[in-house]
Amino acid sequence: MTDWPVAGFTSTGSKRPEALFGEDGSAAGFGLRMARARGCRVWDTEGREYVDYVMALGAVALGYAHPEVTEAVRAAAEAGVVGPLAPALEAEVAGEIRRLMPWMERIRFLKTGAEACAAAVRLARVATGRDLVLGCGYHGWLDWCQATGRGTPAPVGALYGEVRFNDVEGTRRAIRRAGDRLACVMTEPVIEAEPAREWLETLREETERVGALLVVDDVKTVCRIAVGGGVERYGIRADLAVLGKALANGFPLAAVGGRADLMAGVDRTWISSTLATEFVSLAAARATLAVMERERVPARLAAVGGTLLEGLQELAARYPDRVSGAAGLPEMCFLRFSGEEVSRAVARRAAGRGVLFKRSAYNFVSLAHDEAAIRSTLAVLDEALAGVGPRPAPGRV
Repeated sequence: MTDWPVAGFTSTGSKRPEALFGEDGSAAGFGLRMARARGCRVWDTEGREYVDYVMALGAVALGYAHPEVTEAVRAAAEAGVVGPLAPALEAEVAGEIRRLMPWMERIRFLKTGAEACAAAVRLARVATGRDLVLGCGYHGWLDWCQATGRGTPAPVGALYGEVRFNDVEGTRRAIRRAGDRLACVMTEPVIEAEPAREWLETLREETERVGALLVVDDVKTVCRIAVGGGVERYGIRADLAVLGKALANGFPLAAVGGRADLMAGVDRTWISSTLATEFVSLAAARATLAVMERERVPARLAAVGGTLLEGLQELAARYPDRVSGAAGLPEMCFLRFSGEEVSRAVARRAAGRGVLFKRSAYNFVSLAHDEAAIRSTLAVLDEALAGVGPRPAPGRV
């Protein structure tokens, strides 16, 4: 691919052939470039069709090209897309988010989850006058949270530390050690498993003890595990929350919001983007939220995803030498493969049979997936696993 004009093959790292199919994924011969998508299916440039579980890395929960979202986007595009004044739609969508998520008292829109996480950290630093941040999970590629990445200035990296998910004592120690230097702790609510209640309580109690903020990164989980993401599902008392991905069913929109007094910090710093108020994505979000509420989408994702997760658990039991277990939640789950060679072989075999299945966290179901698609997928995965080792013991999938 040396003549391919996009640096690194694609601008989204997780869509690289080697990420999907292994180190030499560019030689896989399929699924490298997408032409179109609809429902839970995508087509590559060679015309091959796949049932998809990557779902734009979780950004699509209603299914690709959902008709209500598509119509809303068409109307917004015809209305001019973007202009010189703040759009009325911005306040309307913010109001809908606040109605559905009352903890989002004031809201600021951005385009990506990485931007919105950075904005939340900026606001926490403004509110506290402190610089240090502790994180748990993936919060984007920007300097503030890439402590060891090349290109990140060492003094910036030194302002970020990590706490382990569900590690009560370790988290308590880290927050107390940071003390009055700590601006905030930012955490994803789900990291391959659900959060322990004691851990969530520790986060809240210890941040309050030292005068720091608690920020929930609901980018992956909003409009998926609940309309209001992890804050709603687990009753987290967050100071600020970050939304993204499925909020606009794949259109580029993210948001940071929370307590009104904290969000007033936007008047004391600078958080702005030219296209934060383009109204194609805002229209997509308005339509998405309407479908989410009317169709009770998270409950439906839990139901169909439950069938998938149960099947993955059965596959793990049937192929213990190739799969060490199934993890995640019904709405976002995956197989833990025994090694790179197995995961690569399974991903390629599955793609060859028309299924795009991620080798690690997470695979996502959508409103467009049905029981038939799930059952056929499990059969494909069973066959793929059977083809990379000795035949399994008898079992049911």
